[in-house]
Amino acid sequence: MNAVIAAVGVMLILSLSRVHVVIALIVGALVGGLTGGLGIDATLKAFNSGLGGGATVALSYALLGAFAVAIAKSGLAHALADKALTMVDRQHATGGGSVKWVLIGLLWVVAIASQNILPIHIAFIPLLVPPLLFVLTKLQLDRRLIACVMTFGLITPYMFLPVGFGNIFLNEILLANVARSGVDISGINVTHAMGIPALGMLVGLGIAFISYRKKRVYDLRKIGQVEQVAVQYNLRSLLIAGVAIAAAFIIQLLLDSMIIGALAGFLIFSASGIVKWRETDDLFTEGMKMMAMIGFIMIAASGFAEVMKATGEVQTLVESSASWINHSKGIGALLMLLVGLLVTMGIGSSFSTVPILAAIFVPLCVQLGFSPMAIVCIVGTAGALGDAGSPASDSTLGPTSGLNIDGQHHHIWDTVVPTFLHYNLPLLVFGWVAAMVL
Repeated sequence: MNAVIAAVGVMLILSLSRVHVVIALIVGALVGGLTGGLGIDATLKAFNSGLGGGATVALSYALLGAFAVAIAKSGLAHALADKALTMVDRQHATGGGSVKWVLIGLLWVVAIASQNILPIHIAFIPLLVPPLLFVLTKLQLDRRLIACVMTFGLITPYMFLPVGFGNIFLNEILLANVARSGVDISGINVTHAMGIPALGMLVGLGIAFISYRKKRVYDLRKIGQVEQVAVQYNLRSLLIAGVAIAAAFIIQLLLDSMIIGALAGFLIFSASGIVKWRETDDLFTEGMKMMAMIGFIMIAASGFAEVMKATGEVQTLVESSASWINHSKGIGALLMLLVGLLVTMGIGSSFSTVPILAAIFVPLCVQLGFSPMAIVCIVGTAGALGDAGSPASDSTLGPTSGLNIDGQHHHIWDTVVPTFLHYNLPLLVFGWVAAMVL
């Protein structure tokens, strides 16, 4: 059996069986390494060497957690919650319906903007979602829907709009690798090429609103245990919170560092006295604990991906899929998309998957007679498949980090499985249709 299939299969089975994702990633990496002939020592060496790849993101999230706790201390979270609750009370007769849609729309717009207008990616989630969680719970909104809304905003813009992260994915990675493999891309509108797959994401989002339309009850007391419900706020504390958030985002954009941005925001709270000096250590530790699980998953995922690369069987899987196609465009498009799904779910990054897939799939597409536009679509969709629904992807880890602060949102069953079903399946269908008609 191919090592990648074995590793990803074991990791997914364990994760779905409610084994902790970190353990599932470690066991999956060991199975993949041994299946790929690395041996135990070489597997562990590859795993250990890959751990550093996730350390930067893990530390970023730990500092964002500390920053989020400081924001809660300022009272900004409760000011937002109080305002939203007032709106809910005013519309009690209708169940707060319009408030629900305002909050969902806010998260959707911010998630999309985080990929282009304000390219901070998942950094907004620990800062924006926890303050709104009490209100979302009061409205009995199903958090699986919120996870789907945010994941849509984190993925669809970069696979469709060539700005921000989309410019990197579509122009610098996708088109560049297709051209490097020998296809003339002059005159190709990459937005046109990825339009039908992006429509599949939109259809998946629409289905999610149907799937999770019913109310879901969460324990409000658990939110109270993790939020500082007795905190007081005033105009000064809210203004300082606004300055700290703006400073964190601006510094992150200028220096391209979530670590420095979050640290700067936390220091502003400390210098202003909102966070008292003697409380700094405890608050910092509390925030890091809040994000500890996400950080460890990211670190373990980097080790897992390094083992997959060390086996050399990612390339073997891509190459072997070519022998199964037998000159059929329909079968070829489907198999290439499925291989892309499997590889991305293991590596956890669409941006890293495209160069691997393009080297083999582009010549194969040319041989099968696909047009340049269809080739761009196939490789781009194969790369994007699996970003949603991967236990190790930041597009699923990000929503979980905000929705699970009170322990009532399971990463696998409430984020990974819903996003897999609602996005990967439509993306497979729409990507295949696009490949056949473009």
